[in-house]
Amino acid sequence: MSEQAVAEYRIEDLAHHSGATVRTIRAYQDRGLLPKPERRGRSNVYRDTHLARLRQIADLLDRGYTLASIKELLEAWDAGRGLGGVLGLVAEVHGPWTDEEAARISRAELNERFGGRPDDDAVGEACELGVLEAIEGRPDEFLVPSPQELAVAAELYAAGVPLAAITGHLRELRGQVEHIASRFLEFTTEHVFARYLGEVPPTDADAAEAATMVRRLRPLAQQTVDAELARAMRLFATRHLQRHLGAPGAPQPSGPAPVALPAETVRAVQELVGAEHVGEFVRAATERELQARTMNELARRAGG
Repeated sequence: MSEQAVAEYRIEDLAHHSGATVRTIRAYQDRGLLPKPERRGRSNVYRDTHLARLRQIADLLDRGYTLASIKELLEAWDAGRGLGGVLGLVAEVHGPWTDEEAARISRAELNERFGGRPDDDAVGEACELGVLEAIEGRPDEFLVPSPQELAVAAELYAAGVPLAAITGHLRELRGQVEHIASRFLEFTTEHVFARYLGEVPPTDADAAEAATMVRRLRPLAQQTVDAELARAMRLFATRHLQRHLGAPGAPQPSGPAPVALPAETVRAVQELVGAEHVGEFVRAATERELQARTMNELARRAGG
């Protein structure tokens, strides 16, 4: 780096300070994401503006943006349109959707809460599910993103539910909850956010207003799920208890019993047709199967 007041970097120095590789920096230049460096003799000279741009790109990539989307945002910035509202919207959406704070747990504490014996397979599955996260350099300690979720698992285990059943239930539940989240986002996008996101990237004012709406609507998904889950639990728990106790006059379900699809099936259908079309796909597949069976039965009768 130069000793001048304005910092200057060779491409290798820029890569070191930004965390990007030399190859990535050159690729960003070719795609128009990074301004061309100053040519000085046989060398290219980069400045702090290049370093700041690389860090901005890395931050947006971490938030799930594609390089094409990032290029549109940066072009808007370079054209003089403010990105304060857009980045505020990004921060609002990317921020925590719960007030719960992550915690840490030692391997010894974990063993104690789940039977007192080490179980590497169970720990590995918990890490795969994101219930636990490994901490670099600390093999005997884990990050717990949701202490409540781990506490629920510990209570179920103490009540006699095997760990395999707990993780299987979580996988199934996660697929169903992800479908609910997807539908809520589609619903709010159609009726609320479409007016702000018509222009890509949105204007600074529209993005700022959309960020405010995200902040207002964020609790609604949780509140809706909590209310509906409480209603459903009361309804089905009452029916379940009456059925097992053999209570006279116990109400029978008035309609078909709901069927929970395995999480693997839901994920496979989501990958095939998208989360928003899962229900439609299942209905169509069911109708097709019923029609096929009906045709087979008619053919059997005709042949008989």
